[in-house]
Amino acid sequence: MPKRFMSIWFRHLTTDWLTLKQPELKDVPFVFAIKDHGRMLITATNRAAEVHGVKAGMVAADAKAIIVGLQVMDEQPDRAARLLHALGEWCIRYTPIIAVDLPDGLILDVSGCTHLWGGEREYLKTIVLKLRSKGYDARAAMADSIGAAWAIARFGRLSPIIESYGHATALLPLPPVALRLEPVITERLQKLGLRTIGSFIRMPRSVLRRRFGEHLLLRLNQALGNEDEPMQLLQPVEPYQERLPCMEPINTATGIEIAIRRLLESICKRLQQDGKGLRTGVLKCYRVDGKVEQVQIGTNRASHHVEHLFKLFELKIATIEPALGIELFVLDAPKVDDADPVQERLWGEVGGLDDTGVAELLDRIAGKINTNVIHRYLPDEHYWPEHSIKKSATILEKPATAWRISRPRPTQLLARPEPVQVMSLVPDYPPMHFIYKGKVHQIKKADGPERIEREWWLENGERRDYYHVEDTDGKRYWIFRLGKYMEGEINEWFIHGFFA
Repeated sequence: MPKRFMSIWFRHLTTDWLTLKQPELKDVPFVFAIKDHGRMLITATNRAAEVHGVKAGMVAADAKAIIVGLQVMDEQPDRAARLLHALGEWCIRYTPIIAVDLPDGLILDVSGCTHLWGGEREYLKTIVLKLRSKGYDARAAMADSIGAAWAIARFGRLSPIIESYGHATALLPLPPVALRLEPVITERLQKLGLRTIGSFIRMPRSVLRRRFGEHLLLRLNQALGNEDEPMQLLQPVEPYQERLPCMEPINTATGIEIAIRRLLESICKRLQQDGKGLRTGVLKCYRVDGKVEQVQIGTNRASHHVEHLFKLFELKIATIEPALGIELFVLDAPKVDDADPVQERLWGEVGGLDDTGVAELLDRIAGKINTNVIHRYLPDEHYWPEHSIKKSATILEKPATAWRISRPRPTQLLARPEPVQVMSLVPDYPPMHFIYKGKVHQIKKADGPERIEREWWLENGERRDYYHVEDTDGKRYWIFRLGKYMEGEINEWFIHGFFA
């Protein structure tokens, strides 16, 4: 089967947009114009001005002579591009492959999409009617090539849908300008009496090249489908993406759950076949009113387990506002990794970080609170305790060095040591009590000191003498004296952690 393309032409793109913003202009002739060598040149007209013979390319002063009271407004060079980009994003609900066709159109690759709307005719009719209901004067056509669809949308007089392999015949009665040729080439063709594409399409290519250049051959081959035409996509298509259009708008949580499960079943089947697993999933819900609801999940390890991924999305369903209804669901997997061929269930004989159940549990917890709350730390080769750990990139990352277990370390380590007031009697003896946040802690037991030197090649500061102490309430702390004991001077003491 050949590819199928759809071209949408907005005959009064920018003026329709302004009319939507200012309805009082609906029956008022007006144009957009831009300065050009000291004169105002018309770039766009509304329908009321066009019926009087005013067209783009005319000088505004001449147009005012035709229509008394014609309103001339300043054009913004990037206005059409911004409007087409917004309309293209709206059309993504019908196909993921869309390109902006400046200055007044869109190109859609609709291959494999039309059957979801009951066929090509219903597909095209649905899109055009919805665009017209929004206030845009839109025409569209569908053919095997971008060039043919573009030509039929703007110059076709019969059916807007050209059957497969019928585009060559459909092009014959159209004027040469339908091939998107440069003005100098169309003028030359007109002078020679070649007023339709059929009048020169069968001429030898060497003759056409010699008389009209390579551009005409390029456009002719593109329209006939003999040469591919690149598309600058509005949004890159994810390798792993599933789409689910709805016959009727969905506005219930149950309907959203069913849609998510169907999408996951499809995408997970593909991932499993490729030996991949989802790390990041993005669900986009295209609403009837044109807005898009989006939720995202992440996993600690690659997974194509439908039930696990569904539970993660299930936590987000309450945040989706369907409003009048959702007409398209799109599930993207922008980040995937190789998945280990393991059975995805809780195992009784295997535990630890290699257990898929542990990773899934962490995913569900992160989905309920926040993905930035749960961290895993690995040992790092530094002396000072606050620098002796580092965050792990993944749950399966292996430590480069072993944890130090020769001396006790607190369960909770402060990010920065906090100063405390301490009373001690003898150098290298633990303190008798300390004051932390205004509370006096009488020390009952103590162990230490453990001397930790600074890394002089990395850090500035004195050495530390750490003590593991317990107060009369049975609470244990990790405190240290900074620097050497200096008789007659006040030594600095800090609390650095708490033991469970």
